[in-house]
Amino acid sequence: MCCGSNSYEKSCSLERHNTIKEEIFCHLPIAIFSVAITMVVLSFLSYFDPNGSNTVGAHRLFHNFHYLHLLFAATGTVLTFRKYSKNLWIGILVGFFVPAIFCTLSDAILPYFSGELLGVDMSFHWCFVKKLSRVLPFVFAGMLNGWFMSEHSANRQLFYSQGFHFLHIFISAMASILYLVSFGFSDWFKSIGLVFILLILVVLIPCTLSDIVVPMIFAKRQKKKN
Repeated sequence: MCCGSNSYEKSCSLERHNTIKEEIFCHLPIAIFSVAITMVVLSFLSYFDPNGSNTVGAHRLFHNFHYLHLLFAATGTVLTFRKYSKNLWIGILVGFFVPAIFCTLSDAILPYFSGELLGVDMSFHWCFVKKLSRVLPFVFAGMLNGWFMSEHSANRQLFYSQGFHFLHIFISAMASILYLVSFGFSDWFKSIGLVFILLILVVLIPCTLSDIVVPMIFAKRQKKKN
């Protein structure tokens, strides 16, 4: 998804910004605010937890936000791909594997290494291995959603608006920080500054690559072959 007041074409795209670096800088402000609000939400959750860690609740919430992130990511990936290519089978492959890879990266792999980097003994959890039956419905629903929305210009403009992009980044950030809390970093607030910076990178780069860069590359390569 892409930041913009009206539509994808009038806002951030690799056609307007010539490099991935410029695309990432375009998304940076929304990522910063999304992560900041995420930390506020988690602070309230921790405050009302009598044990002070809220690990059990965070574990459940992590999966919910991770599944929602897959839904949003699959929708955005398919929308971007179909903007540049109408190839059915390549679109299905891109719509499934791109969000599967990059959502796992932003929601689990990068938070895991971020915790390890800060000296925390983290546990690694991969939903595509342990909870595949729960994951797949959200991925497939997102792919279908992106496909249907791509047929209607008004829906595309709504999805590419700042509001929807913010919601997507917020969901991704919630999944990432809840992973930290659930799998080892319950005292994250003691390193809140470093956690804030790391989370911005954790959600910004994978989401930008998943929603815009990678599906656009596959779509344009497919068009060249044809």
